[in-house]
Amino acid sequence: MRQIDKLVQNHFSKQRLVLELLGARQVGKTTLLKRIFPNAQYFLLDNEPVRKSFETFDQFSYKQIFSNVSKTIILDEIHLLSNPGRATKIIFDQFPDKNLIITGSSALNIKNKTAESLAGRKIEYHLYPLTFAEYLEQTGGQTHRYNIAETLITGVITFNPKTLLFDLRASLERILTTGLYPYLIEHPQDTDYLLNLSDSVIFKDILELNLIENRRVALDLLTLLAHQIGNLISYSELSRTLGMDSRTIRKYIEIFEQSYIIFRLYPFSKNARDEIGKSPKIYFHDVGLRNALINNFSSPFLRRDGGAIFENFIVSEFYKLNDYLKTGFDLNFWRTSQGSEVDLVLSRDNTFPIALEIKLFKGNTSRAFANRYPNAKLEVVTSQNFY
Repeated sequence: MRQIDKLVQNHFSKQRLVLELLGARQVGKTTLLKRIFPNAQYFLLDNEPVRKSFETFDQFSYKQIFSNVSKTIILDEIHLLSNPGRATKIIFDQFPDKNLIITGSSALNIKNKTAESLAGRKIEYHLYPLTFAEYLEQTGGQTHRYNIAETLITGVITFNPKTLLFDLRASLERILTTGLYPYLIEHPQDTDYLLNLSDSVIFKDILELNLIENRRVALDLLTLLAHQIGNLISYSELSRTLGMDSRTIRKYIEIFEQSYIIFRLYPFSKNARDEIGKSPKIYFHDVGLRNALINNFSSPFLRRDGGAIFENFIVSEFYKLNDYLKTGFDLNFWRTSQGSEVDLVLSRDNTFPIALEIKLFKGNTSRAFANRYPNAKLEVVTSQNFY
């Protein structure tokens, strides 16, 4: 089971709009859809003959390949079509008796080529690597109410340690080392899988779609970002380090983000003069993939960047669950020019912000943030209380 199951399962009971499921390669999109829609007619557009049949963009050609038995059609990796929006529009408009599901791992390409044709015709969902709770469920671990999910659902801080019947530290050590891609549930020590994923599969779609001109430079940039998780990103500094112009740096980072490799966190600011309001931080959707990029799979509890890895993990958990649960929080960090900072600030309309310090072992809440935002709720999230 995945957190998003019910949303996807109930989609067509509420409307006939196209179900668009986006996410990185290998996160389980195909597995999830085949499990929820076992009788759907499935087309993998990574297969050249299949892709050519849909490149005709002809409703009569489509009619010949569609089954009369199955009501649901799945077009997997639709971004590989030259015009995914056109194909989707034909099926949606000309086959009203069909429920259409499309998937892709390049949101940038899909959005660029489907913006007009799919306007008002689709609802977008995202699938990410496993959450910690999904990992426990799939490995047979003891499941409880997840503190991160409860905080998002209730808006109340609920980071209290529990009495557990499994080794939380061991589970966390494994996740902070190799990450949460579903394949690793059955192959927990297969670091070669992650090395291959970081070196080739990541760039498969990006290169095939001609989104990036220089694979080596792109990999150098992604590796440099992997070394800087949790730090402020300076586009000009990255430009000088890599010998690339800053526009290319921004373009490549946007491509990585739209390919579900990284995401940016922006500052929380109420326009105070000393609050940093522009420079983002960058995190990876999966820390195992990040570790593969720097080729370091040593224990996070014994390495200098262990705290940064744990911070990335917690921020990504909030990111995934905020999307899955539709809780509507803005996720930001806070920092002043004097160096005061908060790792993660949760905020939404008409509520007081929640300020979270994320520390691998122990830490303190931000007195500076409390003084500036006296109604804020503050907590320290650690490896002992996050679950």
